[in-house]
Amino acid sequence: MAQISRRDVAAMIDHTLLAPEATAAEVDALIEEARELGVLAICVSPSMLPVRAPGLVVATVAGFPSGKHHSLVKGAEARLAVDQGAAEVDMVIDVGAAVAGDYNAVLADIITVRESIDDRAVLKVIIESAALSDAAIVEVCRVAEQAGANFVKTSTGFHPAGGASVHAVRLMAETVSGRLGVKASGGIRTSAAAAELIAAGATRLGLSRSREVLEGFSA
Repeated sequence: MAQISRRDVAAMIDHTLLAPEATAAEVDALIEEARELGVLAICVSPSMLPVRAPGLVVATVAGFPSGKHHSLVKGAEARLAVDQGAAEVDMVIDVGAAVAGDYNAVLADIITVRESIDDRAVLKVIIESAALSDAAIVEVCRVAEQAGANFVKTSTGFHPAGGASVHAVRLMAETVSGRLGVKASGGIRTSAAAAELIAAGATRLGLSRSREVLEGFSA
């Protein structure tokens, strides 16, 4: 962990609150904590927008957490979120389509969201890597790049199959080879886990326990 500083890690963090019971007061507290910790961004549910968060990137989600929304609904949700101030949108693919090998459906889904927001926001594609085979992870990453995504992201953090893994992050990073960012998210609770994911190729971290993770890194 001596290889990366606390400041460098903070600059990779989306400080996240996506619990269904989250309140406006908790979002306000999230923003204050994000400022205190010096993280890059906050990520909140689209229904919590707009928010006042000067100095922070505002991210949100679309089709969350199942991905089983019609593509046009995902697109409309993403467009409204951007209209309300979101600078980044993390969309969930139709995981079942990926499991079935229907990558054309995955491609069309991502393109619909990309076109709905044009280039007004960064698009991250949540692939739910723990539910996919290695071959599917590779193909979905390729499809995400083809569709114009800016990042591929491991997980929602809500899927029973699990969250981010070093293996999945490494495979994703090798596939996109620096052309897209790689966001590790889901179940990252310690500095050691974060350091391993960064070493595997993660360029962004989605954390709900940012303070605990950052405590393990030196200034």
